[in-house]
Amino acid sequence: MNNEPEQKPEETPDISPELQADQGEASSMEPPADLVAARIKALEAEVLDAKDKMMRALADAENTRRRAVKDREDAGKFAVQSFARDLLDFSDNFHRALASIPEELHSDERIGAIITGLEAMDANLLKTFAKHGIRKIEPMDEPFNPNFHEVMFEAPIPGKPGGIVIQVVEAGYVLNDRLLRAAKVGVSKGTPGGEHQVDQSA
Repeated sequence: MNNEPEQKPEETPDISPELQADQGEASSMEPPADLVAARIKALEAEVLDAKDKMMRALADAENTRRRAVKDREDAGKFAVQSFARDLLDFSDNFHRALASIPEELHSDERIGAIITGLEAMDANLLKTFAKHGIRKIEPMDEPFNPNFHEVMFEAPIPGKPGGIVIQVVEAGYVLNDRLLRAAKVGVSKGTPGGEHQVDQSA
């Protein structure tokens, strides 16, 4: 006699009609494919817009950084601008004083040593200017440049085209290529026949 319990076949759980209806309704609520594609495209557009805004913000930050660096460099280069401009009058007067000494006094032993010392001081002053980025402008025989020269007079010069500096009335100066004072010059005048005329516009 076999005492093993009789095995019953597995029973498949019954699915109530209500549950079947819920599952059918859930499957019918899935969005259509074209709606999903449209949503993906919209999200991609939002990502691209956010990326563009981020790149613009980074570019603005970099431009701000560069401007700050340039402003700092300019502050260092041109901090002495006002002081340097004040020194130009002293330099001019000092040079005029040297130029006014009669030539015959240069050979006088009592005066000659003083003149030599004054000339050395003048040269040292220009050397100090150059050390700090101050450069003298003496544009003799150069074309007139309205950015660095100021016309004091014009005169016709035979054989010389118009617009050429024929006399430096007062030297000019620049500080690291920024104009401190324009050179005051006389310029050759063009002929009425149509030769080059002086353009004084900046």
